[in-house]
Order: sequence, then structure tokens, then C-alpha cells
Amino acid sequence: MTDGEAETRTLVLLRHAKAEQPTTGPDVERRLTARGHADAAAAGAWLARQGLLPDVVICSAARRTRQTWHDVALGMTGSEGGPAGTAPVVRYAAAAYEAHPDDLLDLVRTVEPEAGTVLLVAHNPGVSLLSALLDPERADREGLRTSDLVVHRTGKPWTELTPGGAPIVDRHTARG
Repeated sequence: MTDGEAETRTLVLLRHAKAEQPTTGPDVERRLTARGHADAAAAGAWLARQGLLPDVVICSAARRTRQTWHDVALGMTGSEGGPAGTAPVVRYAAAAYEAHPDDLLDLVRTVEPEAGTVLLVAHNPGVSLLSALLDPERADREGLRTSDLVVHRTGKPWTELTPGGAPIVDRHTARG
């Protein structure tokens, strides 16, 4: 990189994989279904094939998002060649559960400046609304489905990420 050249940063948004239907227990404790586990692993394999291995993972502290991240990580390492480099820094954020898009954006803004790729594993409607906030033109009007990945890119430092400041460059629905 030359002086004055903007460093590209990549933010990957992932809605958690398919979870059990709500029961009488707390929503935060819902688990993934068998399909959810398979889809999350497929998401990890897709990230590895695309070269989108995260430096930092911000993951909601809910059970289904933690399980999604675990299976994504397994999918990344189980793909051809496996991930290069070191394991990502993983932050489990209680604030990402039932978060508004501005709250999720604030979480991303706390990422270290040297991190090139960030994976945010979160819930609807917040994660879909964050995608629309970052790229109102290209965001899916129907929002992210389970195991949907949306890739945003920006030339700004994480601390300066603003609405409309990270265009969508790719999207994928992972199915195992």
C-alpha cells in the first residue's frame, strides 16, 4: 500500500442459522436445528473459498448465534486448504442481541484499525437494517434470511464507518 492509498476494509454480516421454534424457555437460549448447523458450516466454507476469513468476529451472546459462529469456524477450517494465518479475535456481545442498526454499527466502530475483515453474527431485524443503513441502494428489501451473508466494503477506518458508507459487493445464502 502506498502513502495516501485507502486501505479497503470488509464487513461481512451474517444472520444466524435456522433455530428451533420458540418455546416456553427464554428466547436467548434457543438452539440451532440440524439444518442450521449444516447451513452455518456451509457459510464458513463459502467464506473460506471467497478469502473472507475474519480478523475479528463480533457475535451476539445468544445461544443460536454462538452456535452459528462455532459451525462457521468449523466450516472455514474444513474447507480446502483451511484458513491462513491466525484465528480471529472473537467478541461475544450481549449488546448485539435485539440490537438496533445504530447499536450494531457502534459495535463495528470499536474494532481495531488494523483489522481488515470483520464478521458480525447477529439477528433480524437489526442485521438486515444495518445492511440497508450501510448501502440503501443495494440492500435486500426483504432482509436477510437465516444463514444469509452480505459483504460490504469501505475505504474508511472502522471508527469512521457511516450510513451509506459501505457498498454491498457480494451476498450469499448458505445451505448445507
